[in-house]
Amino acid sequence: MISIIVPTLNEEKYLPLLLESIKSNDFSDYEIIIADAGSKDKTIEIAKRYNCRLIPGGLPAKGRNEGAKVAKGDLLFFVDADSLLPERFFKNALEEFSRKNLDFASFGLVPIGGTKINKVAFNMFYNWYIYAVEKTLPHAAMGILAKRDLFLKLDGYDETIKLAEDHDLSRRAKKIAKYGIIKSTKVHFSDRRFKKDGWFRTSVKYFLCELHMIFIGPVRSDIFEYKFDHYSKEKDETKK
Repeated sequence: MISIIVPTLNEEKYLPLLLESIKSNDFSDYEIIIADAGSKDKTIEIAKRYNCRLIPGGLPAKGRNEGAKVAKGDLLFFVDADSLLPERFFKNALEEFSRKNLDFASFGLVPIGGTKINKVAFNMFYNWYIYAVEKTLPHAAMGILAKRDLFLKLDGYDETIKLAEDHDLSRRAKKIAKYGIIKSTKVHFSDRRFKKDGWFRTSVKYFLCELHMIFIGPVRSDIFEYKFDHYSKEKDETKK
């Protein structure tokens, strides 16, 4: 069984889309754990409607860690609330995970929304990059598939890290287990952060964060001013 863990905070707009994409997959051996950080909208109501397990969360790292503590599955799948999973996602991902004998896996990403140029640029500067450095410098974002025993051995996410704690987790995982990128399917995610903060500004922020992690170490200060839930005035239209 897979335990799907989703950290949330005021995700009434996006959470139903994610849950519907999970439900529409040709896969049923899972549980969904919603780790909520105190939503004031209909997030809780939606989670209950879809029979998700609700637990108290916090910032994304804490929410994921809390979800893992109560998870019943041997595999953990961490996914952001503003994501969508394509058809046959689990079937393809699990087959490749097993075939490659992986313990920890990340995915290529596809932005939902944005211009064609933005999508091509994202594919080049993120997907192609993480594929090229897969063996030497692991990355993981938006979607992570990991064996529960390994996650617990790593003591989960480092909650002191302010940005890119998922990349840090993947690099720690690679030191003691087999890491790889699933290439048979991808995680689709909303471009709301890029749209809200600006594509160029956001891209530069993550580029500088990457350099910080490589040459200095994990980002434990607020230098990059990461925000969790600041989309209330956003007006993008998410489409599958």
